[in-house]
Amino acid sequence: MVRWNLCLLGAWSLILLAVPAAAADGWAELFDGKSLAGWTRAAHGQAEYTVQDGTIHGRTVEKSPNTFLASDREYGDFELEFEVRVHDQLNSGVQIRSREKTANDISPGSDGKGESGIGRFHGPQVEIERSPGFAGYIYGESTKYGWLSPEPKDPAVRHTWMKSGEWNKIRVLAKGPRIQTWVNGHPVADLTHEEIYRTHPKGKIGLQVHGIAPGTGPFDVAWRNIRIRELSP
Repeated sequence: MVRWNLCLLGAWSLILLAVPAAAADGWAELFDGKSLAGWTRAAHGQAEYTVQDGTIHGRTVEKSPNTFLASDREYGDFELEFEVRVHDQLNSGVQIRSREKTANDISPGSDGKGESGIGRFHGPQVEIERSPGFAGYIYGESTKYGWLSPEPKDPAVRHTWMKSGEWNKIRVLAKGPRIQTWVNGHPVADLTHEEIYRTHPKGKIGLQVHGIAPGTGPFDVAWRNIRIRELSP
Protein backbone atom coordinates (compact mmCIF):
# COMPACT_ATOMS: atom_id res chain seq x y z
CA MET A 1 0.00 0.00 0.00
CA VAL A 2 2.81 2.42 0.87
CA ARG A 3 4.58 1.66 -2.42
CA TRP A 4 1.32 2.25 -4.35
CA ASN A 5 0.75 5.57 -2.60
CA LEU A 6 4.27 6.67 -3.47
CA CYS A 7 3.65 5.82 -7.12
CA LEU A 8 0.45 7.85 -7.09
CA LEU A 9 2.27 10.76 -5.45
CA GLY A 10 4.93 10.67 -8.16
CA ALA A 11 2.34 10.62 -10.94
CA TRP A 12 0.48 13.58 -9.46
CA SER A 13 3.74 15.49 -9.12
CA LEU A 14 4.41 15.09 -12.84
CA ILE A 15 0.90 16.30 -13.68
CA LEU A 16 1.23 19.35 -11.44
CA LEU A 17 4.57 20.28 -12.99
CA ALA A 18 2.96 20.27 -16.44
CA VAL A 19 0.15 22.65 -15.41
CA PRO A 20 1.01 26.35 -14.88
CA ALA A 21 0.46 27.24 -11.22
CA ALA A 22 -2.11 29.98 -10.70
CA ALA A 23 -1.54 32.71 -8.12
CA ALA A 24 -4.21 33.83 -5.69
CA ASP A 25 -5.37 36.46 -8.18
CA GLY A 26 -5.84 33.84 -10.92
CA TRP A 27 -2.75 34.67 -13.00
CA ALA A 28 -0.54 31.79 -14.16
CA GLU A 29 2.96 32.10 -15.61
CA LEU A 30 3.31 30.39 -19.00
CA PHE A 31 7.11 30.69 -19.07
CA ASP A 32 9.34 29.86 -16.12
CA GLY A 33 12.25 31.94 -17.44
CA LYS A 34 14.55 28.92 -17.54
CA SER A 35 13.15 26.28 -19.89
CA LEU A 36 10.59 25.62 -22.62
CA ALA A 37 8.55 23.39 -20.29
CA GLY A 38 4.88 23.62 -21.24
CA TRP A 39 5.65 24.51 -24.87
CA THR A 40 6.04 22.36 -28.01
CA ARG A 41 6.97 23.43 -31.52
CA ALA A 42 4.13 22.87 -34.01
CA ALA A 43 4.60 20.46 -36.91
CA HIS A 44 5.45 22.97 -39.65
CA GLY A 45 8.56 25.17 -39.74
CA GLN A 46 12.18 24.93 -38.65
CA ALA A 47 12.80 28.22 -36.84
CA GLU A 48 14.84 27.91 -33.66
CA TYR A 49 13.45 28.49 -30.17
CA THR A 50 15.81 28.71 -27.20
CA VAL A 51 15.90 30.25 -23.75
CA GLN A 52 18.28 33.21 -23.57
CA ASP A 53 18.68 35.65 -20.68
CA GLY A 54 15.29 34.81 -19.22
CA THR A 55 13.43 35.09 -22.54
CA ILE A 56 11.99 32.74 -25.14
CA HIS A 57 14.17 33.61 -28.12
CA GLY A 58 13.02 32.82 -31.67
CA ARG A 59 15.45 32.93 -34.60
CA THR A 60 14.63 32.66 -38.29
CA VAL A 61 15.92 29.86 -40.49
CA GLU A 62 16.14 30.53 -44.22
CA LYS A 63 13.67 28.58 -46.39
CA SER A 64 11.53 27.76 -43.37
CA PRO A 65 7.80 28.57 -43.45
CA ASN A 66 6.13 30.31 -40.53
CA THR A 67 7.00 28.44 -37.34
CA PHE A 68 5.09 28.31 -34.06
CA LEU A 69 5.98 27.36 -30.50
CA ALA A 70 2.65 26.30 -29.01
CA SER A 71 1.48 26.03 -25.43
CA ASP A 72 0.70 22.48 -24.38
CA ARG A 73 -2.56 23.64 -22.81
CA GLU A 74 -5.61 25.10 -24.53
CA TYR A 75 -7.49 28.20 -23.40
CA GLY A 76 -10.94 29.57 -24.18
CA ASP A 77 -11.82 32.86 -22.44
CA PHE A 78 -8.81 34.56 -20.89
CA GLU A 79 -6.69 37.63 -20.30
CA LEU A 80 -3.13 37.32 -21.63
CA GLU A 81 -0.16 39.59 -21.04
CA PHE A 82 3.38 39.39 -22.39
CA GLU A 83 6.35 41.50 -23.36
CA VAL A 84 7.92 41.22 -26.80
CA ARG A 85 10.88 42.64 -28.71
CA VAL A 86 11.09 42.04 -32.45
CA HIS A 87 13.72 42.80 -35.08
CA ASP A 88 12.69 45.73 -37.26
CA GLN A 89 12.82 43.55 -40.39
CA LEU A 90 10.79 40.67 -38.96
CA ASN A 91 7.03 40.27 -38.84
CA SER A 92 5.80 38.15 -35.95
CA GLY A 93 2.71 37.43 -33.89
CA VAL A 94 1.13 35.54 -31.01
CA GLN A 95 -1.57 33.03 -31.81
CA ILE A 96 -4.59 32.64 -29.54
CA ARG A 97 -7.22 29.87 -29.59
CA SER A 98 -5.19 28.18 -32.32
CA ARG A 99 -4.43 24.57 -33.26
CA GLU A 100 -2.82 22.38 -35.90
CA LYS A 101 -5.00 21.54 -38.88
CA THR A 102 -6.63 18.13 -39.12
CA ALA A 103 -8.29 16.44 -42.10
CA ASN A 104 -11.54 18.23 -41.15
CA ASP A 105 -9.85 21.61 -41.72
CA ILE A 106 -8.62 20.83 -45.24
CA SER A 107 -10.57 21.97 -48.30
CA PRO A 108 -12.26 19.23 -50.35
CA GLY A 109 -9.96 17.96 -53.08
CA SER A 110 -6.78 18.96 -51.25
CA ASP A 111 -4.15 16.30 -50.60
CA GLY A 112 -3.59 17.72 -47.12
CA LYS A 113 0.11 18.31 -47.75
CA GLY A 114 2.29 21.39 -47.99
CA GLU A 115 2.46 24.57 -45.95
CA SER A 116 -1.33 24.88 -45.68
CA GLY A 117 -1.95 21.17 -45.14
CA ILE A 118 -2.44 18.91 -42.16
CA GLY A 119 -0.42 20.05 -39.15
CA ARG A 120 -0.39 23.74 -40.14
CA PHE A 121 -0.95 25.91 -37.06
CA HIS A 122 -3.90 28.23 -37.64
CA GLY A 123 -6.31 30.59 -35.94
CA PRO A 124 -6.49 34.18 -34.66
CA GLN A 125 -3.15 35.96 -34.38
CA VAL A 126 -2.22 39.15 -32.54
CA GLU A 127 0.06 40.94 -35.00
CA ILE A 128 3.56 42.00 -33.89
CA GLU A 129 5.67 44.32 -36.04
CA ARG A 130 7.66 47.53 -35.90
CA SER A 131 6.16 51.02 -36.01
CA PRO A 132 4.46 52.48 -37.90
CA GLY A 133 2.39 49.36 -38.41
CA PHE A 134 -0.52 47.16 -37.43
CA ALA A 135 0.78 45.65 -34.17
CA GLY A 136 -2.10 44.52 -31.99
CA TYR A 137 -4.64 43.96 -34.76
CA ILE A 138 -5.98 40.45 -35.33
CA TYR A 139 -5.05 38.32 -38.35
CA GLY A 140 -6.54 34.96 -39.35
CA GLU A 141 -3.35 32.90 -39.71
CA SER A 142 -3.77 30.20 -42.40
CA THR A 143 -7.53 30.79 -42.54
CA LYS A 144 -9.74 31.96 -45.40
CA TYR A 145 -10.21 35.38 -43.81
CA GLY A 146 -6.86 37.15 -43.96
CA TRP A 147 -7.24 40.13 -41.63
CA LEU A 148 -9.98 39.56 -39.07
CA SER A 149 -9.66 43.15 -37.86
CA PRO A 150 -11.10 45.47 -40.52
CA GLU A 151 -8.78 48.40 -39.73
CA PRO A 152 -5.60 47.15 -41.50
CA LYS A 153 -7.44 47.28 -44.82
CA ASP A 154 -6.92 51.06 -44.52
CA PRO A 155 -3.16 51.93 -44.50
CA ALA A 156 -3.98 55.15 -42.65
CA VAL A 157 -4.62 53.25 -39.42
CA ARG A 158 -0.94 52.37 -39.00
CA HIS A 159 0.10 53.49 -35.52
CA THR A 160 3.34 54.15 -33.65
CA TRP A 161 2.48 52.73 -30.21
CA MET A 162 4.89 49.83 -30.76
CA LYS A 163 8.42 50.91 -29.79
CA SER A 164 10.67 49.57 -32.54
CA GLY A 165 13.65 47.57 -31.30
CA GLU A 166 12.52 47.82 -27.66
CA TRP A 167 10.47 45.77 -25.22
CA ASN A 168 6.72 46.25 -25.59
CA LYS A 169 3.86 45.13 -23.38
CA ILE A 170 0.85 43.52 -25.07
CA ARG A 171 -2.46 42.75 -23.37
CA VAL A 172 -5.16 40.53 -24.90
CA LEU A 173 -8.68 40.02 -23.58
CA ALA A 174 -10.64 37.19 -25.26
CA LYS A 175 -14.22 36.74 -24.09
CA GLY A 176 -16.57 34.79 -26.33
CA PRO A 177 -16.38 36.12 -29.91
CA ARG A 178 -14.91 39.44 -28.73
CA ILE A 179 -11.13 40.01 -28.75
CA GLN A 180 -9.58 43.22 -27.43
CA THR A 181 -5.92 44.20 -27.45
CA TRP A 182 -3.68 46.90 -26.03
CA VAL A 183 -0.12 47.86 -27.05
CA ASN A 184 1.82 49.61 -24.29
CA GLY A 185 -1.46 50.63 -22.68
CA HIS A 186 -3.05 51.96 -25.88
CA PRO A 187 -6.26 50.22 -27.02
CA VAL A 188 -5.87 48.80 -30.55
CA ALA A 189 -8.25 46.01 -31.60
CA ASP A 190 -11.83 45.59 -30.47
CA LEU A 191 -13.04 42.76 -32.67
CA THR A 192 -16.19 40.67 -32.55
CA HIS A 193 -16.02 37.85 -35.10
CA GLU A 194 -18.66 35.15 -34.74
CA GLU A 195 -17.33 32.99 -37.61
CA ILE A 196 -13.79 32.54 -36.28
CA TYR A 197 -15.21 31.95 -32.81
CA ARG A 198 -17.34 29.08 -34.10
CA THR A 199 -14.26 27.30 -35.50
CA HIS A 200 -11.82 28.42 -32.77
CA PRO A 201 -13.67 28.80 -29.44
CA LYS A 202 -10.56 27.64 -27.63
CA GLY A 203 -7.02 26.59 -28.49
CA LYS A 204 -3.34 27.06 -27.80
CA ILE A 205 -1.16 30.13 -27.42
CA GLY A 206 1.48 30.19 -30.16
CA LEU A 207 4.66 32.25 -30.55
CA GLN A 208 5.42 32.92 -34.21
CA VAL A 209 8.71 33.24 -36.05
CA HIS A 210 7.71 34.33 -39.54
CA GLY A 211 9.31 32.96 -42.68
CA ILE A 212 11.78 35.26 -44.43
CA ALA A 213 12.81 36.01 -48.00
CA PRO A 214 15.82 34.12 -49.43
CA GLY A 215 19.13 35.84 -48.77
CA THR A 216 17.89 37.79 -45.76
CA GLY A 217 18.23 37.39 -42.01
CA PRO A 218 18.78 35.88 -39.62
CA PHE A 219 16.27 37.94 -37.62
CA ASP A 220 15.02 37.36 -34.11
CA VAL A 221 12.12 37.94 -31.74
CA ALA A 222 11.95 37.43 -27.99
CA TRP A 223 9.19 37.11 -25.39
CA ARG A 224 9.20 37.38 -21.62
CA ASN A 225 6.79 37.74 -18.66
CA ILE A 226 4.12 35.64 -20.39
CA ARG A 227 1.14 35.12 -18.12
CA ILE A 228 -2.53 34.23 -18.48
CA ARG A 229 -5.68 34.48 -16.38
CA GLU A 230 -8.53 32.20 -17.36
CA LEU A 231 -12.03 33.70 -17.27
CA SER A 232 -15.39 32.08 -16.67
CA PRO A 233 -17.42 31.61 -19.88
